[in-house]
Amino acid sequence: MAFSLYNIAKANLVQPATGGAAKPVEPAHKEKVYDLNYYLKGALAGGICCGVTHGALCPVDVVKTRMQLNPVKYNQGMIGGFRQVIAEEGASALATGLGPTAVGYFIQGWFKFGGVEFFKINIAQSVGEKKAWENRTAIYLGAAAMAEFIADIFLCPLEATRIRLVSNPQFASGLFDAFPKIIKQDGVLKGFYSGFGPILFKQVPYTMAKFAVQGAAAEQIYAITGNNVETASSNTKITISLGSGVIAGVVAAIVSHPADTLLSMINKSETAGGTGSIASRLVNLAKQVGFQKLCLTGLGARCVMIGTLTAGQFGLFDVVMNLTGAEKFHFHDPNEKKH
Repeated sequence: MAFSLYNIAKANLVQPATGGAAKPVEPAHKEKVYDLNYYLKGALAGGICCGVTHGALCPVDVVKTRMQLNPVKYNQGMIGGFRQVIAEEGASALATGLGPTAVGYFIQGWFKFGGVEFFKINIAQSVGEKKAWENRTAIYLGAAAMAEFIADIFLCPLEATRIRLVSNPQFASGLFDAFPKIIKQDGVLKGFYSGFGPILFKQVPYTMAKFAVQGAAAEQIYAITGNNVETASSNTKITISLGSGVIAGVVAAIVSHPADTLLSMINKSETAGGTGSIASRLVNLAKQVGFQKLCLTGLGARCVMIGTLTAGQFGLFDVVMNLTGAEKFHFHDPNEKKH
């Protein structure tokens, strides 16, 4: 609750000392409050960090998507892919799908980061500090899975629009032009949610790995460098968030890459993989591509993209949280002495 032990202590800062003199007494422990205001700050920080990083890396995403959709043509690696796109369509082609990318991932980041904070904190408080510390990886995984599922409901239509624009730049001029065309041509369910299965298959494991690995990596970096999460400076915390974010991003990219390839392929056109159910179309596409290509095509570009993107997200999330005055929740070992 907003009215915490800290408020009580604050109201009694001055007590009469011996001899009648007033002496300020600092509270022994400031209780951290995680209320609606905190969760809104976390959601805002998440929206900003995801929208900005995905928008900034839109050119990499364009090349990566082209490599996945047309590996025969775009077979010269990421740098070669950049050169091909610029030579054939001009530098502006690298910004294809920027609108739905920035808007979609702002919304997704709002629910993902805000949701992870909400579920993580509430689970930790319900089981107690000791059990929360002992099961922190499981809590990260569960909180991330629940938050990502909700976020993907909002992300899926915008991701489908982005892929349609990248695969066929002549389809529409941008987000607001593409949306009504997709609805008219394919309907809401088929046009926007054909990729909901693969987006869950891609994003849920990706987000679970992202938060669990980042949490574990940050914990190890703090231990190796001799820093304490409670007393470290803001710059140190941001640096550690960036380093652990790179590690988490690469692992998450590898885990989710097959589904990312399928998502790009099924959104290329309304007949990709046949005309049957979404599940049958996905199976057909997987068979056509083959397991090895499904896992490896465009993986190098995606590792660079996701490693950079994830590091930027965790670093920027900490920056925005600091600017809002919110103190980020961390798991604590109850056996360590509190100061």
